[in-house]
Amino acid sequence: MKTAYNLRSIAAQAISQVLDKGLSLSTVLPGLQKNISDKDRGLLQELCFGTLRVLPQLEWCLQQLMAKPLTGKQRTLHYLLMVGLYQLIHTRIPAHAILAETVEGAVALKRPQLKGLINGVLRQFQRQQEELLPRMSNNDSRHLHPSWLLKRLKKAYPTEWENIVDANNQRPPMWLRVNRIHHSREEYLNLLNEAQIEAVPHAEYRDALRLVTPCQVNLLPGFAQGWVTVQDASAQGSVDLLDPQDGEMILDLCCAPGGKTTHILEAAPKAHVLAVDVDEQRLKRVHENLQRLKLNAEVKQGDGREPQSWAGDRIFDRILLDAPCSATGVIRRHPDIKWLRRDSDIAELAKLQKEILEAVWPHLKSQGVMVYATCSILPDENSEQIAAFLEVHPDATLVETGTAEKPGRQNLPHAEDGDGFYYAKLIKN
Repeated sequence: MKTAYNLRSIAAQAISQVLDKGLSLSTVLPGLQKNISDKDRGLLQELCFGTLRVLPQLEWCLQQLMAKPLTGKQRTLHYLLMVGLYQLIHTRIPAHAILAETVEGAVALKRPQLKGLINGVLRQFQRQQEELLPRMSNNDSRHLHPSWLLKRLKKAYPTEWENIVDANNQRPPMWLRVNRIHHSREEYLNLLNEAQIEAVPHAEYRDALRLVTPCQVNLLPGFAQGWVTVQDASAQGSVDLLDPQDGEMILDLCCAPGGKTTHILEAAPKAHVLAVDVDEQRLKRVHENLQRLKLNAEVKQGDGREPQSWAGDRIFDRILLDAPCSATGVIRRHPDIKWLRRDSDIAELAKLQKEILEAVWPHLKSQGVMVYATCSILPDENSEQIAAFLEVHPDATLVETGTAEKPGRQNLPHAEDGDGFYYAKLIKN
């Protein structure tokens, strides 16, 4: 039975919203997926994420194949061509199906007069691909990153930047967090073995397991009952460092979508957790996560720079500040970040992080613990931010993470490890 929708045209519309309107895929896809079958959702995501992952390659190819790009009202057809090329180069979908469906995408986008052009360009690529593909792998687009970001990575990591870029261009590994209220990690590993799902424990983070082959969550033992959560290993490390205890008053600031909130409560079920985020929409996900895991937290909408409006005069035993950042450590999970971020964003984000740090520090009790974390790999948001904070706060001591010269711990993305992530653990004297 033929579906009433054309996936390639939907993918082209999603990519258009990212590149032309500055929206993230995670914002755009839910609305576009509403009437799509579960089977097709996976393919739609593959087309969108994959195309954005290798965008410069596809752009270069189109430059070789067309005298001039499609612009204006026909711009979405340019992205449709990219989706077609992505499938021909990077998927195992039969070429005849790719051409038929991508050409039909022009009709779905109400541009039937361009069917011939779409067909012609894709067939021309098929004829020339043996000559084009080696050239594509050797030109400036091969790193698949914007030039401003490459420049920053080369400066911060002169010997490691190529490994970082390579890791960013891979598909992300699937990490699980075992809910220790229900099972130890070893017990859950046995349950996975019984289900014939192969997994490897993380060497350092106590609840983390990596699946050798990613799978659907409904295949995971006890997922619906809250036995396990899908969460990157590096994100789990921030709660290990926080070391929450029962009976404590704990603040999880910038908490959405709630992965760390629920992890805190799994580690210390009798703690009182206040989870705060500025984004009302994303707080819905916090409530959903708490509900699935049958955990309770006090959830509030609020700006991290104005704690008096949501915390009043409350003082916390521990604060986890997962600061808003460039997200340059999680590019492999969100390839749209490469095309949504601008070089100028970094200074603005660093300013915002500083304001939040300064605002919430007075709400930490004496001898209390704060973990500052970001999913960034840029020093401006991480080690330089904390170094500047320590300089003006003699009542803050860095512990367990780095040195005074190079404060904090920086994880870099790695194929068999967690995402890029930064942590600094501070104690208030």
